[in-house]
Amino acid sequence: MAKFYTRSAVVFVMLLLLPFVLIGQQRTGNIVEYFGKEKVEDIHEGKVIHVFNKALALTIPRFGFESSSFPEDPVFDKFLMEPNAHVREGEVFDIDFFGRELKWSAIKVDSSNSFSGRDLRSGYVYLTYNSGSEKTVLFEASGHSLASINGYPYEGDHYDFGWNLIPLKLKKGKNVFVLKVGRFPRIRARLLEPKAEVQFTTRDLTVPDLLMEEDMEYKAAIRVINTSGNWLKKYAIEAKVNGKELTTKIADIPPFTVYKIPFSIPSSTVDTSMAKVNVDLGLVQSNGQLVSAETLALNVKSKYKHHKRTFISDIDKSVQYYSVAPDKSGNTEGGAIFLSVHGASVEAVNQANAYKQKDWGNLVAPTNRRPYGFAWEDWGRLDALEVLADSKRLFKPDNSKIYLTGHSMGGHGTWYLGATYPDHFAAIAPCAGYPDLLLYRGSRTERLLEMTEEQRERFGISPKLFERMTAEVVPTAVENIVERAGTPSRTVKLIRNYLHHGVYVLHGEKDNVVPTRLARDMRERLGTFHPDFTYYEYPGGKHWYGNHSVDWDPIFNLFKARTIPEIKDIKNLEFSTGSPGVSASSHFITIHQQDIPFEISSFDFSWDAIFKIETKNVSLLEVDFSQLPSEIKSIELNGKEFGIPSQEKMFFKESEGVWTIVSKPSLWEKGPHRNGGFKDAFRNDVVFVYATKGSKAENDWYYNKARFDADTFWYKANGNIELVADTNFSPKDYPNRNVVIYGNKSNNAAWDKLLKNSPVQVFNSKLNFGNRSLTGSNWGLYFIVPRADSDFASVGVVTATGPKGMKAAYANHYLVNGTTFPDLMLFDETVLAQGTSAVKCAGFFGNDWSIEKGDFEWE
Repeated sequence: MAKFYTRSAVVFVMLLLLPFVLIGQQRTGNIVEYFGKEKVEDIHEGKVIHVFNKALALTIPRFGFESSSFPEDPVFDKFLMEPNAHVREGEVFDIDFFGRELKWSAIKVDSSNSFSGRDLRSGYVYLTYNSGSEKTVLFEASGHSLASINGYPYEGDHYDFGWNLIPLKLKKGKNVFVLKVGRFPRIRARLLEPKAEVQFTTRDLTVPDLLMEEDMEYKAAIRVINTSGNWLKKYAIEAKVNGKELTTKIADIPPFTVYKIPFSIPSSTVDTSMAKVNVDLGLVQSNGQLVSAETLALNVKSKYKHHKRTFISDIDKSVQYYSVAPDKSGNTEGGAIFLSVHGASVEAVNQANAYKQKDWGNLVAPTNRRPYGFAWEDWGRLDALEVLADSKRLFKPDNSKIYLTGHSMGGHGTWYLGATYPDHFAAIAPCAGYPDLLLYRGSRTERLLEMTEEQRERFGISPKLFERMTAEVVPTAVENIVERAGTPSRTVKLIRNYLHHGVYVLHGEKDNVVPTRLARDMRERLGTFHPDFTYYEYPGGKHWYGNHSVDWDPIFNLFKARTIPEIKDIKNLEFSTGSPGVSASSHFITIHQQDIPFEISSFDFSWDAIFKIETKNVSLLEVDFSQLPSEIKSIELNGKEFGIPSQEKMFFKESEGVWTIVSKPSLWEKGPHRNGGFKDAFRNDVVFVYATKGSKAENDWYYNKARFDADTFWYKANGNIELVADTNFSPKDYPNRNVVIYGNKSNNAAWDKLLKNSPVQVFNSKLNFGNRSLTGSNWGLYFIVPRADSDFASVGVVTATGPKGMKAAYANHYLVNGTTFPDLMLFDETVLAQGTSAVKCAGFFGNDWSIEKGDFEWE
């Protein structure tokens, strides 16, 4: 039988469409709603002027493997490249590999005014609206993952929350809306006449609980709708509670956008007899004129009971929350911290509520930035670290008593975070978790392989289709290097990092969501080397069998018996990482640079008679001798002995197989502070700077592309990213912040301010890659380089040589978990239709950020 080729950059899309994969959803309905995220039904932002009740639908079969970094999307390719394109009922879009015509067919809404049905899976919905004049509306839709409106991309409402409101100006005549169906096969779409040009909306608030025992300012966030064609400048939000008032100046809001704005709530003494307290908000102009008002009813809680707290994230200065199950003894210092990470669709509040309060520590549950978020990778990983840091600041724990657990996707988060930051935790307990996203996806293929031909036929999988689905895929050199960017997420490759701590594996015996075989596989792997793990299958347990699916006494008993060791007691230490920019250190040893970027790098330390370190794929290593309890006279590094002149931090560099002692590396070089991978641009209070010096078409596109990325980061990451026009950008006004440039040297006035000395230069109709030049208007490019005026900030670039490349660069799968992006990816205008095969170059800059010392592959 042909083997399945499994890699990080692929998604076995067809399996996602099979009914047996969707059994859990069929039993529970919309699992987002089921877990407490109620869909917004009421409209307060205006009146409905049109309900879309007729449409055309198209289903595009997805067979075999497809890149998740550059998934093929021929439908959006058509409507973005041809913004005036129209279709009609019965029109043939393409044929599938059986030779069957793929036609646009007419559909109507059901009784809930939604387009629904299994036929919409992997589908698109085409809507039109004829407007008698230009007019401003709010397009309200739900259930879609993406939208194209008159040829421009817009973020969708993947999880059917009902959050999306898109301000836009309809053109006179026919307006075309193309929606890509999301997680659930139902779409609802309406047009609203906004009640005001600028207004609050309470869809998707982030608010804290007000705590009886604490008199402090709180952070919260509310969305502001700007349906005007002008920037909102010098606005502020006034918050009033219990006679106290606090004004927060807010960042400028772009035209035709909805922005989630942080604000402060004044400190005040709350009435302990009240379950809720009203906070009155006003959006005011600089002249004091009130533009919009809203009243929020916030919960009043005791800090000694379950509650939620908010904080400002360093990723983008947005407001995030985490939930707490506090130590029931009331102790605030010297206890343990239990970091509990939730499963897909679960709110952090519900995660914490599943636990009874403990008498020896505080349990904190971060959000992963959203109920689905990023599977605790990428920005979910950073959220977990921020919450851990904030809870340490707040509760002042015994730092040797930090523990990690989680369920389902959070079980994966436990495996992943435990392997990535092993010295952070004394013990970990993954519950119903998959260790690696690829193994989880691979388990679905195993189910298919285990079926008989007759069983597969019942799911519509003919022998010919099965052959196509199981065909061997041989990756190209470019695809291999793209996949390599995902090495930091390959948890199983980091498995020996679990030697840092005790492990308790809990899984239901009959789990059909995360198959029990995945837990058994990890039991077998751990059994070959790990001396301190416990494995337990709950008899008859399915995926969730009550709160004891997570709040399991034996887990906390194991935790209580383990602490993070003191450095003086560490005689053996193994550590691996896929990238120093993700994870670089364990205790007193740090990997600064790799020989081969984004391959596994490791060190193996032992200290008996000799202080000894063996490394693999490490070119720069730091040892902090100041942390060690006694004076070290010499060490053996990869077989070579070095005298140690002082008990301070020392750096060792390998060049052509020879190790030497060197001075502290320049911060300009790659290292833990700034190591690349294109996704790394989207942190560190990132700001988006868009082009305005090109043609009207270029300027419109790059503004809308930056707005689209900001909207995506709001929806997926509860984010708040500032947009700035290139002509308004001055580096001194945004010091040490990451910047993402939209445009090229010919049309973005900020290019030379940030990228004058970049090894990659992009113009209209030409790009220079070191000494190599490419001509044409069809090239699109993503890349990341250091920000020259900062020791740690980066510049990300979304660029193109012309209109075709510009539109090909529309997709922002770099803001999706499970996707892999090296430092640079070059592609042509066919990428939407052909996927990864249209990527012509990918790779990593050298440790000095040069092309010459980098690792690139060309197609």
